[in-house]
Amino acid sequence: MKKFTSVNDLTDIKSAVQEAFEIKKNRFKYVEVGRNKTLLMIFFNSSLRTRLSTQKAALNLGMNVIVLDINQGAWQLETNRGVIMDGDKPEHLLEAIPVMGCYCDIIGVRSFAQFKSKEEDYNEVIINQFIKYSGRPVFSMEAATRHPLQSFADLITIEEYKKTEKPKVVLSWAPHPKSLPQAVPNSFAEWMNVTDYDFVITHPEGYELDPMFVGQAKVEYNQMKAFEGADFIYAKNWAAYRDEHYGKILSTDRSWTVGKEQMSVTNNAYFMHCLPVRRNMIVTDEVIESPQSLVIPEAANREISATVILKKLLEGLE
Repeated sequence: MKKFTSVNDLTDIKSAVQEAFEIKKNRFKYVEVGRNKTLLMIFFNSSLRTRLSTQKAALNLGMNVIVLDINQGAWQLETNRGVIMDGDKPEHLLEAIPVMGCYCDIIGVRSFAQFKSKEEDYNEVIINQFIKYSGRPVFSMEAATRHPLQSFADLITIEEYKKTEKPKVVLSWAPHPKSLPQAVPNSFAEWMNVTDYDFVITHPEGYELDPMFVGQAKVEYNQMKAFEGADFIYAKNWAAYRDEHYGKILSTDRSWTVGKEQMSVTNNAYFMHCLPVRRNMIVTDEVIESPQSLVIPEAANREISATVILKKLLEGLE
């Protein structure tokens, strides 16, 4: 594998999940695969789980790790072509990227949607420049439109906890005080659509996702109806996608907060969220602290998903 930005970069999703279970039994089974190889992790945005889990995954594989926070301890980088650089950004990404590539074997990039230009966000300008100019395999630690390491961990978690072969999985919008990217819901939908699960997306009108990611999922605007008989509830906020409202908050309707009432109509469903989560906005204390909450096991599986992906990228170097 030469890059990893979406589920489409995995040739066999079932074997990838099986490899994840194998690695979970012995995290250091492939410790020699990355010996004398270096991972460079580049963060344009804040991170907790992604930073820790990906670094731990690299160590599991015997790799050296360099972490670069673009906003702390590095030159501010210009990302657009044709700009007269007479402002506060003294270095251009097009010089910085090949330099970074000189010091490592694999590059991970984390760069969120900016909500300044839908076209720029959905063309994944930042990570695609790394893919084009670094000369190294590149993987996404969350980009503008997808968060594939998170979605892979979500799939691993569902496969671990499912009680039926084809569970009903519901992705539910929930309120939030800030505009959040569509990356996590986009990616989760994309991964669920390659399974044979019964997959439903529920949200208020106006919060429709890009049809490319919705795929064959059923869209239900009545949250309670969507939750009926569900085995897994995945709650997440996202800002509007449509052109005229892109990046905007259209609603903070607290009736969409996942609470006891919503969960009561499910099939004793498990609750999932990528974290960090705003309690009593996205989900009530009662639900996230219940025995059915999988947010911690889900986060722990981030180490496993990252180990599988890094292993495949390392094997692609040979």
